Amino acid sequence: MWVKSTDPRQPVKSRLLAAGQRIPGAEPDPTTGQAKRLLASVRPRDVAGKTRRRIAAGELAELVAVEAKMKKATAELKTIVLARGSHLMDLPGIGPVVAARILADVGDVARFADRNRFASWTGTAPLDASSGEVVRHRLSRAGNRRVNHMIHIGAISPLRLDTEGRAYHRRKLADGKRPLEAIRCLKRRISDAIFRQLVTDAAAHLEQDVDTGPGGHSGATLNSSATGFNPHAGTADQPLPGPAPTTLRPTPTAVKRPLKTAG
Repeated sequence: MWVKSTDPRQPVKSRLLAAGQRIPGAEPDPTTGQAKRLLASVRPRDVAGKTRRRIAAGELAELVAVEAKMKKATAELKTIVLARGSHLMDLPGIGPVVAARILADVGDVARFADRNRFASWTGTAPLDASSGEVVRHRLSRAGNRRVNHMIHIGAISPLRLDTEGRAYHRRKLADGKRPLEAIRCLKRRISDAIFRQLVTDAAAHLEQDVDTGPGGHSGATLNSSATGFNPHAGTADQPLPGPAPTTLRPTPTAVKRPLKTAG
């Protein structure tokens, strides 16, 4: 199955290989460290060779800068994924980039009833392609293609190492599956593993929310003294005293006497 590469280093590496010379013993896809050592060993004598070496050195410097940016972005994505409480990166072949893309597109895993619905959404559910007595299935082109591509990366990566995914892929080939069919089976297996991990992480997050309570602090309860029916007022919450009593005596009023009349 051909998948379009999303590696930003690929255009630079293609130009680097085109600009540089074909060095005997060089790897077909060397790392930047290997490329530096190979380029340092080249000592061209003619003008054309020196020009090619200068162009290759410039392309190599650009490639090193791109890889530095990628490492920084990957580290940031890893921090974000871990901050979400996700354990997707514990699965073989699932790195920070794949985990972040899956979390961003899936959102709330509770919207999927089961692993079959999730596989249909990721495009890893097999489609029946049987003909007569021959029972066969093919890859689905439906579903979320971004997540499908991430799962494809998670399926291809373990094949390079001695992992459980590689052993499963070989068992499918031994059972008579064609290479594309074996990859399809592995992608569905990875999709199921991702769904289980998402459900587990969501349950753990919900349990943590219940334990911490509404205030986000451990041990907090709904019967908080701040929101209780009869809260206990502290010293600062006591009502202010009334007006101070008057200390001055009231001014005596003059008593009016009747006027005496002349006799």
